[in-house]
Amino acid sequence: MVSSAIASRSGPDLRAAYDVVVVGAGPVGLTLALLLADRGVSVGILEARTTPEQQGSKALCMQRETLEIWHSIGIGERVAQLGTAWSVGRTYFRDTELFSITLPGSSGEHFPPFVNISQSEVEQALVQRALAHEHVTIHYGQTMVGVGQDDEAVTLAGVLSESSSYGADVDDPVRQGDRPMPDGVRRITGRYAVAADGARSQVRRLLGIDFPGHTHADRFLIADIRAELPFPAERRFWFDPPFNPGRAVLIHPQPDGIWRIDWQVPGDFDLDAERESGRLEQRIRQIIGDVDYAEVWLTVYRFHQRCAGTWRQGRVLLAGDAAHLMSPFGARGLNSGVADSANLAWKLEHVLAGRTPESLLDSYCDERLAAAQENLAVTEETMRFMAPPPDFRAERDAILRASTTDPIARAAVNSGRLATPMIYAGGLFPAHRPGDPELVGTVLADARTEDGSRLRQCLTSAAGRWLALTVGARSPAVPDGVVVLADDSPAVRSIYAPDGSARSYLIRPDGYVAACTDPTREDVRAAWLAGTAAQP
Repeated sequence: MVSSAIASRSGPDLRAAYDVVVVGAGPVGLTLALLLADRGVSVGILEARTTPEQQGSKALCMQRETLEIWHSIGIGERVAQLGTAWSVGRTYFRDTELFSITLPGSSGEHFPPFVNISQSEVEQALVQRALAHEHVTIHYGQTMVGVGQDDEAVTLAGVLSESSSYGADVDDPVRQGDRPMPDGVRRITGRYAVAADGARSQVRRLLGIDFPGHTHADRFLIADIRAELPFPAERRFWFDPPFNPGRAVLIHPQPDGIWRIDWQVPGDFDLDAERESGRLEQRIRQIIGDVDYAEVWLTVYRFHQRCAGTWRQGRVLLAGDAAHLMSPFGARGLNSGVADSANLAWKLEHVLAGRTPESLLDSYCDERLAAAQENLAVTEETMRFMAPPPDFRAERDAILRASTTDPIARAAVNSGRLATPMIYAGGLFPAHRPGDPELVGTVLADARTEDGSRLRQCLTSAAGRWLALTVGARSPAVPDGVVVLADDSPAVRSIYAPDGSARSYLIRPDGYVAACTDPTREDVRAAWLAGTAAQP
């Protein structure tokens, strides 16, 4: 049954028209919808599940930039307060600690490097915000059976879902049986549509977009357990520990006394047999000892490395797991999907408002495809080390054995490079000017301004518009849709004008530094036109 709160926003007649239709009410789809809605864009969300609830941690590690994006739509503080912050990651071989990393942070930054919180809790915060938004309507229980489009709009056909299977973990994220067009089809239209419906994206399948890649043979058993444990609030990763010989284990803290434990297990692992034989209890006890515990969630994953052949087909675009799928070591999946939403939201809004040409949407595909390819390359190297193919296993094992005493071998140990925001090069971003700080193409570096606020807060206050930051001079005249900020605080000057030269920076709504120019009206305007693919 659909709850009354949902039903009030999910009427049976879907012949409504929206600016944008988002398929998938997971974190990526909801983030995109709210970013658009806060800019006055009407959004309809279609979700196959009949309820928004979802159990288990699934995606867990939320990166600082993801929290900043969520802060811009009103849930960043809540997520950070509910979550467990951490900044230290440790890697072990058997019982020996090989190395630890401490993630950088400073007093000028709003959020810690990572916050651990279950995906389901994030979804709840996003759903509550979406249900209260005047420009968002969520239609639950809608499974897509058809997609059509013309030069003006996209039409999606849906039927009532038979089960709430969205987001289920399956061994094959590509294969999915054809569904006939039954009676009772409901149609919804939008000027654009975005498929954020996950690894088994029905929209991607209906469009005939391939999803090439491969699946790793090993699987991972993931357990969320609640227990009072003397464990530190750190990420801890073991190769070949005594409690999982020959394979890996990862432990993460969560809020409310919950701990997530990931065991690498063979491809034929059977969770039911493990439980019935008592081996699951033994497996957990080997790590936590004799303390009382409660199972919160158990699942078995098989990890995939895939990327869609194209991210745009006319007026339909892909985002998140519908576009790319990668192993989670390094926390690159959900964080990358939220970055997809931030990148696409402002571009869709600009195109819908007529401020920029439709070709701007192609830059979303170019930029985020490059990010996906980088993330896939990084995670593939991690999985190659963690679950080595036969021709690399002997070398990998030798590296691990030597790593306890040999710094060179230790440096070759790969337990996952943690997610960082993509650095863009080329495309809409101009070449670096000699003498300027190398900031173009990077996420806005936060700093305290003269009035005591933060640069990221100034960008959030711009409400989807661009920000022109000028340091060491008065703000020049700027195009419509750009908010000016002149600031010469020591913290800002140390990052953006360390040599004392006056400069203007154009900051995109997704938080990226689009250009660094001389602080003149002509230079700022030219940079804005280039950064929006607009014509002079």
